[in-house]
Amino acid sequence: MRLMDVLVLLVAGHFASQWHFATSLEMATPIHAVLLYFSCGLVFLIFPHFDLYASWRGRSMFSMFVRLALTLALVLLIGVFFSFLIHHVGALSRLWLTYWYLISVIFLVMYRALVYATLRYLRKNGLNNKRVVIVGYGPIGQEMHKRALQQDFYGYEIKGVHTCASDTDIDNLLKDPAIINIHKLENIHDFVTAHDIHEIWITLPMSASDQLHELQYLLRNALVDIRWIPDIFSLQMLSRKMIDFLGMPAVDLNRPTSSGLGGMGKGLFDKLFAFIVLILLLPLFVVIAIGIKYSSAGPVFFRQPRLGLNGKKFNIYKFRSMQVHQEHGKLTQATKNDSRITHIGQFLRRTSLDELPQFINVLLGDMSVVGPRPHALQHNEIYKDALGLYMLRHRVKPGITGWAQVNGHRGETDTIDKMEKRVQSDIYYIHNWSFWLDVRIIAWTAFKGWTGNHAY
Repeated sequence: MRLMDVLVLLVAGHFASQWHFATSLEMATPIHAVLLYFSCGLVFLIFPHFDLYASWRGRSMFSMFVRLALTLALVLLIGVFFSFLIHHVGALSRLWLTYWYLISVIFLVMYRALVYATLRYLRKNGLNNKRVVIVGYGPIGQEMHKRALQQDFYGYEIKGVHTCASDTDIDNLLKDPAIINIHKLENIHDFVTAHDIHEIWITLPMSASDQLHELQYLLRNALVDIRWIPDIFSLQMLSRKMIDFLGMPAVDLNRPTSSGLGGMGKGLFDKLFAFIVLILLLPLFVVIAIGIKYSSAGPVFFRQPRLGLNGKKFNIYKFRSMQVHQEHGKLTQATKNDSRITHIGQFLRRTSLDELPQFINVLLGDMSVVGPRPHALQHNEIYKDALGLYMLRHRVKPGITGWAQVNGHRGETDTIDKMEKRVQSDIYYIHNWSFWLDVRIIAWTAFKGWTGNHAY
């Protein structure tokens, strides 16, 4: 395949020359031919170090194509730097470079896609398959078996499984009589040898550490690929991203997607958006403030302590929508026909206009435009033990609007089921955050999310 890649680059270079110079590469400025042949040599040497010739069976083709494009871009940059060193970079056509790079990427992707499509076809028809033994047939083992059956184009054929003591009703789970149940760990090696097995997938739970150590010893002489698929999906956390930490592999369990550079961009957008909104809505703020003062005695703004990012307390701002009253240490949520709500307050709450002062919180850095809604401190104490993932909401800044709100989970949460649905939506948002998801939620809120039947 290395020679094929070099051939593709040569063809692409000559094709780009005909397109741009309307002549052969040899007739163009010599630096173009020098750069092309130099880059082909680099490809021969560099591509193997970026895993481009390893087996991609069971892995995403899209990620391989992205890696291919990025590696070729690296080769191109090295080639341009080489041209600079030999003092010929000024004679290099940038348009020819662009054409050559794009044509090369398209040709490389096309021929690889054809090769992998052919391999997938053969595997679906029973050719070029790999025989597999699954050790541990709990939830992860069963899931891997199901995926191997559903994605048969990867060519994995399950020939045997070993069950743990906790894997019950195995005969009903193994509907295929051709799959053999290996009852003892010490029999796995002999089974692998006798049935010409290619891979062993270890899906034992983390609690089975003794079996894992025993298995490591029993398979020390097994000359097949052994994969360990740890049961990290049973850990209900925000993320399961594998990272290199101090030179050791580590898994981030509750690091939100919006951290890092993405989080910095989100924070910048939040403050810019909040500043523009506050400037544009200043006349509306004045009108609402007059209406609140006219409807009842008391301050225009209502302040209440809430938990922000990583549990840090801050005071949230709202337009006051109720008569001034005392809670006497107990929080009472607003309900339908609540006598404490003023006439203008009812309109403000129904339309969510009472939330507008929270753009001040965004400008101060306590909140985000989009994120989980901040609940009263008393609610946090009630629900943090009742709902297992509840406090993970505070791993990101709370928001004025959120995924839960645009999906109808807003207003009174008088049952545990309502709060659970809201929390599930919040966790989904944190786990799947992207800038475009924020834009969608803001647009949805602007056109749909300001009113609701459950906001009192």
